Amino acid sequence: MATNARIKPIETATGRSWDGWLTFMAGIGAEDLCHRAIAAKVHKELDATGIDSPGWWAQSVTVAYEQYIGRRRPGERADGTFEVSVSRSTRLGMAALMDAWTGFAAADPYTAGLLAAPPRVSGTERRITWRVKTLDGTAVAVTSEPKPNGKAALVATATGLPSPESADAARQSWTDTVTRFLDSAAAR
Repeated sequence: MATNARIKPIETATGRSWDGWLTFMAGIGAEDLCHRAIAAKVHKELDATGIDSPGWWAQSVTVAYEQYIGRRRPGERADGTFEVSVSRSTRLGMAALMDAWTGFAAADPYTAGLLAAPPRVSGTERRITWRVKTLDGTAVAVTSEPKPNGKAALVATATGLPSPESADAARQSWTDTVTRFLDSAAAR
């Protein structure tokens, strides 16, 4: 049985203990359901409570449950691939952070060497995202997300990783890359 550090936040956000969620899962026969079916039932349950972001919490509860019963390892997605994220707060605003990242990524030998195609940048008032496919077939999204006081956080996410070992290596590579970025003059 895998453990999930998100259980406590799930309990706090949903107002239901983990034992309560396990009882709910048993009641819907979750062990015999696919990820999508479990998430849909959890979403319906949460939507009735008026919780903020019921879809996000439904995914969190479902993934934590799948990890709990051993169906999914930490970082594993429903398709069997792995995902890792590295997040750091900065003193820059959302647009300035993305501008700095875009310049850094184009000049950084590691980041530039990953690219299978030119990156795409898109955004809304809530976030700006730099997306790219890499030479090894994985995908990377680097997002500038707003924080209080006009500041922003940089979140680098690699998806489509084939194994836990590749996920560990990607986490280290992206931690190093984000650290180099933050140490650069562009991020100060």
